[in-house]
Amino acid sequence: MEPITRTGRKVRHHRPDGSRGFTLLELLVVIGIIGIVSTIAVGQYQRSILKAREAVLKEDLYIMRQAINHYFADKQEWPPDLQALVEESYIHAIPVDPMTHSSDTWITETASSDDRDIATSPGIADVRSGAGGYGMDGTSYGEW
Repeated sequence: MEPITRTGRKVRHHRPDGSRGFTLLELLVVIGIIGIVSTIAVGQYQRSILKAREAVLKEDLYIMRQAINHYFADKQEWPPDLQALVEESYIHAIPVDPMTHSSDTWITETASSDDRDIATSPGIADVRSGAGGYGMDGTSYGEW
Protein backbone atom coordinates (compact mmCIF):
# COMPACT_ATOMS: atom_id res chain seq x y z
CA MET A 1 0.00 0.00 0.00
CA GLU A 2 1.45 3.33 -1.06
CA PRO A 3 1.51 6.32 1.31
CA ILE A 4 -1.02 9.09 0.66
CA THR A 5 -0.28 12.83 1.06
CA ARG A 6 -2.58 15.41 2.62
CA THR A 7 -3.95 16.29 -0.77
CA GLY A 8 -5.06 12.72 -1.35
CA ARG A 9 -2.44 11.91 -3.97
CA LYS A 10 -0.44 8.71 -3.80
CA VAL A 11 3.27 9.12 -3.29
CA ARG A 12 5.36 7.05 -5.65
CA HIS A 13 9.03 6.49 -5.16
CA HIS A 14 11.16 6.33 -8.26
CA ARG A 15 14.86 6.00 -8.59
CA PRO A 16 16.77 8.93 -10.02
CA ASP A 17 17.29 7.16 -13.33
CA GLY A 18 13.57 6.36 -13.61
CA SER A 19 13.98 2.57 -13.31
CA ARG A 20 11.84 0.35 -11.14
CA GLY A 21 12.72 -2.94 -9.41
CA PHE A 22 14.72 -4.32 -6.55
CA THR A 23 18.23 -3.38 -5.53
CA LEU A 24 20.99 -5.94 -5.39
CA LEU A 25 21.02 -5.73 -1.59
CA GLU A 26 17.31 -6.48 -1.39
CA LEU A 27 17.73 -9.50 -3.67
CA LEU A 28 20.67 -10.80 -1.62
CA VAL A 29 18.70 -10.51 1.62
CA VAL A 30 15.76 -12.43 0.13
CA ILE A 31 18.05 -15.13 -1.30
CA GLY A 32 19.78 -15.45 2.09
CA ILE A 33 16.48 -15.89 3.90
CA ILE A 34 15.33 -18.50 1.36
CA GLY A 35 18.62 -20.35 1.80
CA ILE A 36 18.29 -20.46 5.59
CA VAL A 37 14.69 -21.65 5.47
CA SER A 38 15.45 -24.33 2.87
CA THR A 39 18.42 -25.61 4.91
CA ILE A 40 16.18 -26.06 7.94
CA ALA A 41 13.47 -27.72 5.84
CA VAL A 42 15.89 -30.21 4.24
CA GLY A 43 17.25 -31.22 7.65
CA GLN A 44 13.77 -31.79 9.02
CA TYR A 45 12.79 -33.76 5.91
CA GLN A 46 15.80 -36.06 6.17
CA ARG A 47 15.14 -36.64 9.87
CA SER A 48 11.50 -37.48 9.18
CA ILE A 49 12.54 -40.01 6.52
CA LEU A 50 14.91 -41.72 8.99
CA LYS A 51 12.20 -41.73 11.65
CA ALA A 52 9.76 -43.36 9.20
CA ARG A 53 12.31 -46.04 8.24
CA GLU A 54 12.93 -46.82 11.89
CA ALA A 55 9.18 -47.15 12.48
CA VAL A 56 8.91 -49.57 9.55
CA LEU A 57 11.86 -51.59 10.86
CA LYS A 58 10.29 -51.89 14.32
CA GLU A 59 6.96 -52.93 12.81
CA ASP A 60 8.59 -55.53 10.52
CA LEU A 61 10.53 -57.02 13.43
CA TYR A 62 7.37 -57.16 15.53
CA ILE A 63 5.42 -58.93 12.77
CA MET A 64 8.17 -61.47 12.07
CA ARG A 65 8.63 -62.21 15.77
CA GLN A 66 4.89 -62.70 16.17
CA ALA A 67 4.89 -65.05 13.17
CA ILE A 68 7.80 -67.05 14.67
CA ASN A 69 5.93 -67.36 17.97
CA HIS A 70 2.70 -68.40 16.23
CA TYR A 71 4.61 -70.98 14.18
CA PHE A 72 6.08 -72.40 17.39
CA ALA A 73 2.71 -72.42 19.15
CA ASP A 74 1.07 -74.26 16.24
CA LYS A 75 3.80 -76.80 15.44
CA GLN A 76 5.77 -77.11 18.71
CA GLU A 77 8.97 -76.47 16.78
CA TRP A 78 10.82 -73.41 15.61
CA PRO A 79 10.74 -72.49 11.91
CA PRO A 80 13.90 -73.62 10.12
CA ASP A 81 14.22 -70.26 8.34
CA LEU A 82 12.23 -67.15 7.44
CA GLN A 83 11.12 -68.71 4.15
CA ALA A 84 9.24 -71.36 6.12
CA LEU A 85 7.06 -68.60 7.56
CA VAL A 86 6.15 -67.57 4.01
CA GLU A 87 5.54 -71.12 2.82
CA GLU A 88 3.27 -71.87 5.79
CA SER A 89 1.40 -68.54 5.28
CA TYR A 90 2.40 -66.97 8.58
CA ILE A 91 3.63 -63.93 6.65
CA HIS A 92 2.93 -62.91 3.08
CA ALA A 93 6.57 -62.31 2.15
CA ILE A 94 9.89 -61.70 3.84
CA PRO A 95 9.93 -57.92 4.30
CA VAL A 96 12.66 -55.70 2.94
CA ASP A 97 14.84 -54.28 5.69
CA PRO A 98 14.26 -50.52 5.34
CA MET A 99 17.80 -49.74 6.47
CA THR A 100 19.63 -52.05 4.04
CA HIS A 101 16.97 -52.11 1.30
CA SER A 102 17.27 -55.90 1.06
CA SER A 103 15.31 -58.87 2.36
CA ASP A 104 18.48 -60.98 2.52
CA THR A 105 20.17 -59.08 5.37
CA TRP A 106 17.98 -60.25 8.26
CA ILE A 107 20.00 -61.97 10.98
CA THR A 108 18.30 -64.96 12.56
CA GLU A 109 19.09 -66.34 16.00
CA THR A 110 18.93 -70.09 16.51
CA ALA A 111 16.81 -71.32 19.38
CA SER A 112 18.78 -72.73 22.26
CA SER A 113 17.70 -76.19 23.26
CA ASP A 114 17.49 -77.10 26.92
CA ASP A 115 15.40 -79.43 29.06
CA ARG A 116 12.47 -77.01 29.18
CA ASP A 117 12.25 -76.58 25.38
CA ILE A 118 9.54 -78.74 23.85
CA ALA A 119 10.88 -78.33 20.33
CA THR A 120 12.36 -81.45 18.77
CA SER A 121 14.38 -79.72 16.05
CA PRO A 122 16.46 -76.56 16.11
CA GLY A 123 15.25 -73.48 14.29
CA ILE A 124 15.10 -69.73 14.50
CA ALA A 125 13.69 -68.12 17.61
CA ASP A 126 14.40 -64.47 16.84
CA VAL A 127 15.25 -62.14 14.00
CA ARG A 128 17.25 -58.92 13.94
CA SER A 129 18.21 -56.32 11.38
CA GLY A 130 21.53 -56.75 9.62
CA ALA A 131 21.91 -52.99 9.22
CA GLY A 132 24.88 -51.26 10.70
CA GLY A 133 24.55 -47.94 12.43
CA TYR A 134 22.50 -46.54 15.24
CA GLY A 135 18.93 -45.40 15.57
CA MET A 136 17.77 -42.00 16.65
CA ASP A 137 17.52 -43.32 20.22
CA GLY A 138 21.24 -44.24 20.22
CA THR A 139 20.86 -48.02 20.11
CA SER A 140 22.24 -50.20 17.35
CA TYR A 141 19.76 -51.44 14.74
CA GLY A 142 21.05 -54.95 15.40
CA GLU A 143 19.88 -54.73 19.04
CA TRP A 144 16.22 -54.03 18.18
